[in-house]
This record gives sequence, C-alpha cells and structure tokens, in this order.
Amino acid sequence: MDLSTCVANLSVQYGYWILVAILWQLPWKGVALWKSARNKQVVWFIVLLVVNTLALLEILYLAFFQKKAKPVEKPAKPVKRKKK
Repeated sequence: MDLSTCVANLSVQYGYWILVAILWQLPWKGVALWKSARNKQVVWFIVLLVVNTLALLEILYLAFFQKKAKPVEKPAKPVKRKKK
C-alpha cells in the first residue's frame, strides 16, 4: 500500500471526525484569540495561536485566565441649578 492510498483511506474513515473537531475548535479559538488580543495578553495570544488542544486550552483561558472587564460606571447626571 503506498502513502497516497493510505492517506486517502484515512481521510475517508476519519473525515467526519476531523470536520467535527474543526467545527468545535474554531469558535472557541476565535473568541479566545480575540479576547486575549483585546486584553493585550501577548503571551496568551501566541500560545493559543500555536498550541492545538482541541479547544481545551481556549476554554480554560476564557474561564479562568482572561482579564475581567471593569464595570463601566455611568456618568452622574449634572445638577440643574435653579435660576433666580
């Protein structure tokens, strides 16, 4: 059996599972990369970009390691003074 036949057989046998893995991982990786970039966490961005863990690392990052956004305070309404 030559290499091309072996690869063709594997792609037919496991093609469905590869597609499922890609569809599972893509949204997690996208959100994790976006949040790490927005939070200026360069090391996390590079690790998430390079390491492929089927979204396990991405889920851990999103759950425990991302910087939490500070709540936005609403500006106080200006006090209206009565004219005399």
